[in-house]
Formats: sequence, structure tokens, C-alpha cells
Amino acid sequence: MRLVELLANTGLEASGGGGNPEVTGVALDSRLVEAGSIFCAAPGIALAGRAPLDGHDFIAAAIGRGAVAIVGSSDLDLSVPYIRTDNPRAACARLSAEVWGRPQNRLSIIGVTGSKGKSTTVALIHHLLESAGIRAARMSTIGVRFAGHDELLPGHFTTPESPQVFELLHRFAQSDCTHAVLEVSSHALELERVTGIGFDVGVWVNFYPDDHIDFHGSESAYFAAKRKLLERSDFSVLNAAESYYPQYNLPHWGYGGSSDWRTTSVTESSSGLHLEIASPLGNFTAFVPMIGAFNALNVLAALATAAHVGLSVSELQAGLASFAGVPGRMQIVQHSPFRVVNDFAHTGVSVTAALETLRSSTGGRLIVVVGAAGQRDPARRGGIANAAARGADLTIFTEEDSRTEPLSAILDQMRAAYLAAGGDAAQLEVIPDRRDAIVHAVSIARAGDTVLLAGKGHERTLERGEETMAWDETAEARAAIAKLQ
Repeated sequence: MRLVELLANTGLEASGGGGNPEVTGVALDSRLVEAGSIFCAAPGIALAGRAPLDGHDFIAAAIGRGAVAIVGSSDLDLSVPYIRTDNPRAACARLSAEVWGRPQNRLSIIGVTGSKGKSTTVALIHHLLESAGIRAARMSTIGVRFAGHDELLPGHFTTPESPQVFELLHRFAQSDCTHAVLEVSSHALELERVTGIGFDVGVWVNFYPDDHIDFHGSESAYFAAKRKLLERSDFSVLNAAESYYPQYNLPHWGYGGSSDWRTTSVTESSSGLHLEIASPLGNFTAFVPMIGAFNALNVLAALATAAHVGLSVSELQAGLASFAGVPGRMQIVQHSPFRVVNDFAHTGVSVTAALETLRSSTGGRLIVVVGAAGQRDPARRGGIANAAARGADLTIFTEEDSRTEPLSAILDQMRAAYLAAGGDAAQLEVIPDRRDAIVHAVSIARAGDTVLLAGKGHERTLERGEETMAWDETAEARAAIAKLQ
């Protein structure tokens, strides 16, 4: 598409020279610019220990890589067309949608937001749709899946930047998908990554007001960011057990508590969850092979969403029974003689929940291997340490994406918080290298014990200093177990 037509379709204007070039892509990262790209120069995100980058500082590099136009918010005189706007990120989303042919209009899109449980709910919804014969795609923290094809998103994004979002939606539509299930973070909503997308269904799983305060600044700002998803949705599925539930005056189904979709009985066995469900479709029973009674709420959210799409009770029951689980979400690596579980829990609340879930089915000791990320909210370290002190019989603190922050300082803070919470120093070990920590944990495990590997889950990289290493937590656990044989 030529630049003049693109600008006319998005309501943006350009100044300067450069004519009317052909536009073939959009990029927010100058390193991703290719010949024919528009480069959007936006302010970066502040991280602990690092000042935010500014996209304007990379304009020259982008032009050098072949950018044919620039978006920015400063007064500039450039050799290529310059699109000045107060909101470069919103402009980036609008341009990306146009370049990729407005793919959001070719799909029925379901968005899932919340503090915890988004990935599990996305995976459940996607599986229910696919098991009923609907060609559905999935975009979430655990990766992208469509047309029988899996991809991992680069970095640790829950929702990628808008150029990648719209390119993926285009690929979904080109693969004859009719539905897409997107995990939508508060960052994505605040940073315009999904601007321009209307959602057929918006799902709100829960809200932990102390999460991501380092980014949003306050509980009210965090709530307002997440609420944007529902405001852009034709219909919503809302957790009625949440204290924020009364604030929603939107067309919706509630789930949990005594609302539209609820469980009248939840029984957990070694094979999974047996549920009795009351719903607008009638009462029915269901089984899902998942660990943790808390997952009943995620199941209800997925059932309500799939039912709104049009699935019958029999299709819902069959889909749940065939669910293979979520990679890195309470994933059982080994059952016996001791159990090893890989879970993404990386906050105090989620580590507490994981330990409490595993305690009831652990006959021996409960061992946790966990760390805390560098250049992220330092308060999380204390929460994780407190959870380990209260919930584990043996704790091993180790690395988890320390980045350029000194790992020793992170581990010292966690150790101090663990002891301050009343943790037993004799039941605490600090092993900085994560591989060594995993090997040690399985080497000391006895029959009946459970080893919880917390924090990395599905992720495929480990950030250590300036280095980004390939990482697979489940594979590391299996390799450690193999050494025992």
C-alpha cells in the first residue's frame, strides 16, 4: 500500500519529503525495521534500575535500515515523510491494522484479561472451540497456536506489540481461522497494543490490586487499564466472586459464586477435577484432567465463553475431558516415586496458591525451587520469600531472569525476607545457578515428596546479565531426573 493511501485510511498526516513510497510493514523496534517499513518512535517503558529508552533516539538507525517514513511526537525535519502525533503507539496500531488489511474484521475475537489465570483460561477456551470443530487460533504467554502450528513469542510478552499482533491476526485469517483467543495484559491495553480491535467476548478472570503497581502507579489506574477490554467487547464473561464485580454495568454472564455459571460440587482426585455445574444451559457434570480446585473458576470462564460462541453441553463436556493441560502451568513432569511439577508461579500470591494446591496431595515433603526477576518490582521478592517460608518444607532460592541486576543482591533480599517471615534457616538453601538448583532438588527428593519448580513455567529463555540463554524448565527437570538413574 502506498503511504498516501495508508495515511488517508488512518486519518494521519505526514510532512517533509520522500514522496509516496510503498509501505510493506510497521515496526516499534528499530532492529526490526526492513526496507519499506514505517518506524514508530515511541517512549520506552521504565524498568527497575534502567531509565526508559526513547524511540526518537533510534530514528537515524531506522532510516539506515530502510524505513520509508517515521512516526514520532517531537518536532523534526527528516529526509523521509514524518508523521507527527501525540500518541505514536496508537498511531502504530492503526497503521499496523491497515497494512495487514484490517484482519481484526475477518475474525471473531475473544479477549481474556485478569491478574492470574489468563493463560489457562485462554488455553481452555481455545481447546473447547477446536474440539468442537471450530478453526480457532490462540495468542498468549504460552505461545501462538493456529492451524496445528505452534510458535513462541519472542521475549516474555503476554501480548506482543501492535505490529506483531496485527501480523499474527492476518496469518490467522489467511489460515482460514474464524476465531482468535487473545490473552490481553493491562500493559497491552495501556500501551495501545490492541487498539483498533473490537472483541466479540471479553473475559475478566480476576483482579489483584497490588500487581503491576510499578507500571500503572495505582490500583485505580491498573483497574482502568484492564476495564478497557470490556468496554471494547460486545459481551463479557465476568468473575462474580471478585469484589470489583458490582462495578460492571455491561451485557455479560457472571461465573462463580451464585451467578449464571457456577459449580455446585467440585471434587479433586489424582486424575483431575470432577465438577457439577449449574448454568443457563441447564445443570450438567464435567471432568477435566487438571490439578487444583482453584482451576474450577478458570473452567467456568471458559465454559461460559464457549457456550456464548454456540457450543452445546455435550460439546463442552467432551472438550473438557480431552484437555491436555497447559505447558508450565501445574505441569506434572514426574508422578513417582516423587512428584515434580513445573509452574509459572512468580509472585507471592501465585507461589502461595501453588504450594497450597500441592500440599493436599503430597504425602512427604514439599520442596520449592524459586527465584525473583531482576529489574522488576522489588516488592515481589518479599512476597515470594514469605510464601516459601509459610508453605514449603524445604526452600531453594535461585535465579530467575536476574538481567543486569546483581543476582547476589536479589538472593540476599529473598533470604532476609524468608527469615523475617519466620522461615527456618536450616530448611533454606541458596543455589544461584538454576540448573544446579534443579539438580540438587531432585537429588534430595524422597518417595512421596513433591518438588515444585516455580517461576519459569513455559518460558524458553533465561536472562542472565546481558545474556539471553535458551531455557526449557521441563527439559531441565527431566535431565536432572535422568541423572539419578
